Amino acid sequence: MSNKSSIHFEVSERKVLLRLFDVLFALGGLYVISRQFEFDYFYITKENWIWTVILSLYITMVGTVFELYDLQASSKLDVTFKNVVLTASFTVLFYLLTPFITPFLPEKRLQIIYFYLTILVGIFLWRIAYVTLINSPRFYKKVLLIADASDIAPMVNIISESDPNYDIVGYVNSDYEINKSISFKGLKKFQANEIVTIVAENGISEIVVASNNVDTITPELYNNLINLLEDGYVIREYTQVYESITQRIPVQFVGKDFYKYFPFSRSNQNRLYLSFSRVLDIIVSLVGIILAFFFLPLIVLGNLIANRGPLFYKQERVGKNGKLFYIIKFRTMVRHAEKGGIQWAEKNDRRITLFGNFLRKTRLDELPQFINVLKGEMALIGPRPERPFFVKELIQSIPFYETRHIIKPGLTGWAQVKMRYGSTVEDSLKKLQYDLFYIKRRSIFLDINIIVKTISTVIYYRGR
Repeated sequence: MSNKSSIHFEVSERKVLLRLFDVLFALGGLYVISRQFEFDYFYITKENWIWTVILSLYITMVGTVFELYDLQASSKLDVTFKNVVLTASFTVLFYLLTPFITPFLPEKRLQIIYFYLTILVGIFLWRIAYVTLINSPRFYKKVLLIADASDIAPMVNIISESDPNYDIVGYVNSDYEINKSISFKGLKKFQANEIVTIVAENGISEIVVASNNVDTITPELYNNLINLLEDGYVIREYTQVYESITQRIPVQFVGKDFYKYFPFSRSNQNRLYLSFSRVLDIIVSLVGIILAFFFLPLIVLGNLIANRGPLFYKQERVGKNGKLFYIIKFRTMVRHAEKGGIQWAEKNDRRITLFGNFLRKTRLDELPQFINVLKGEMALIGPRPERPFFVKELIQSIPFYETRHIIKPGLTGWAQVKMRYGSTVEDSLKKLQYDLFYIKRRSIFLDINIIVKTISTVIYYRGR
């Protein structure tokens, strides 16, 4: 019964595929030109294996910074080409600047051009193949959704926005009390008693169950799902799909059985991890403070000319376990910005000065916060600390909001690198979902991922 002919790739599989073939196409191109032409700067042999390893690491690390493995960007050739050019350029630059672990510079400087063009063309040829073949509808995952009719529209929208390759072809309404005439554009409606036939005829590879009330799953529907499971079909609960695709915790769908959704990472109690994180916080904050002194003359001059007022700005924030502390920043708004009362900072906020906007975009305004990190009030990575006034409001409207305070707030974090801006309760809900995902999955590897994405945010001038 299982649809063995259906081929699709999970989000994680596509990311691995992109990284793997970026490296293989680049190395394959270099292998060919080293054998067919007078090119001896880089050649793959057992003796020079370290050259290959270093180049592979550079490609994947630099590619991550320049969003070469962002699935949304990778589906568009124009965006992909720009990212490939940046990745190839900086990869070659770093490779040339580390001759103690890479080949010495060739006597014929023209070979550097060949080296660069081969990497550039190799990766881009693979990306053309990816967009044409792997990212085409033939590899989409076809999904059947079983859910209450009233919840289907937001569920479909969230999944479609997060992963265009996740193709929900139809749904079964599990709530018979809701008007059966309800329909959704572009989405087929099926009957529960036809589910086995539906799955076979439509090439369904995954069934997502999203009913809030288990009583609406009739004995007939339950038995059909069991039979499909035994035939090899994947059946998943919606919150699992939501978390894996969006990399957020769906708190709006979590009820009294919340403990099922928050098996928080052991790293939150792991002394070795916490000690390592604290040492990293201290080292990075000391470097950050030195960096702040380096930029201080420029910032002081800009503040005198454009901001005309105090250089620093202190504001009360909520830290770990609800403890209050004062965050330190370079001032980016006009003086007395809240004389009319406390308010959200908004996109294109008129209170932000021209120079303040530059500080925010480059994140230079946050350099003084390394003092907070050094004092232990903040960490390098964690949820963004919020003001007590807004915390009190958000606790009333967003479930589990206080949960983000079980770890130290961070200078950067999963929500900060995944969201461009947030200035509403809805944005705060989304940020909370990212924060809880980080708390749940917290690890050294996720921390490294956040640091790399933070570098990308600064490079692309995406500060808030």
